[in-house]
Amino acid sequence: MNIVLMLLPAIAWGVLPLAVARIDGKPINQIFGTATGTLIVSIIVFLIIRPNISIISFILAALAGGFWIIGQLGQYNAYQSIGVSQTMPISTGLQLIGTALIGVLIFGEWGTANAKIFGVIGIILLIIGVSLTAKKDKKASGNKQTGTLVMLILTTIGFLVYNSIPRAMTSSGLAIFLPESIGMVIAVLIYIIFTRQPRVLKEKASWQSLIAGFIFSIAAVAYILSVKDNGVNSAFVVSQLSVVISTIGGMVFLHESKSRHELRLTIIGLILIVAGAVVTTIF
Repeated sequence: MNIVLMLLPAIAWGVLPLAVARIDGKPINQIFGTATGTLIVSIIVFLIIRPNISIISFILAALAGGFWIIGQLGQYNAYQSIGVSQTMPISTGLQLIGTALIGVLIFGEWGTANAKIFGVIGIILLIIGVSLTAKKDKKASGNKQTGTLVMLILTTIGFLVYNSIPRAMTSSGLAIFLPESIGMVIAVLIYIIFTRQPRVLKEKASWQSLIAGFIFSIAAVAYILSVKDNGVNSAFVVSQLSVVISTIGGMVFLHESKSRHELRLTIIGLILIVAGAVVTTIF
């Protein structure tokens, strides 16, 4: 069972971009459906386990969920712009780099000399890996890709805040799943109001995207349980295999084309990103 819990987040998070990309809708439809689907599952989980959580932790968790929307909306926009197979390794690598730096600068991680050495090596591997997966043949490059990469870098801040807030809280795990999902839905509704897109609430694609929320919830719950049973390092590193699944899946199932040169760089980049995740986490 421990092995299943360890692998399930990687599989579900790897399948999520493929499922989202197959839905015929805009990123706003997809993010609304994802947030709403997550809220539905979180309510069910809450009713089953009845966790205790303080008001402060509830508010902080909801805030984290709101920032998650920023990061995920950036990903969904990038799927349509440059494809899943290029978005996911870049986005994942940026998150790993940012999370590692936040861990050192804010939470005082890498306390020993060896940890610092391996941590720096891991970040270098991640940076090289991201650079390789972002590389396009000159004839295929342009302002569109550059703009998308800038957007991914900026919206990754949302993911970093989402990952950092729970580390500063006394409550964690399944206790914060419901307030996080409430924060997600509130953030999406605010976005819909400010962008004046109320029609999104009635569109078919929005409700089809509930499946994305269900998939995300499966991954999130399984990851929380895996951390409990397998430890945070093992659970985290294995979960990063999702980037391999989504990248290969984008090329195979979504028919996203790459030149032979781009494919070679992508494979090398993926290996370096996974290796960087291992080095920064295990050592």
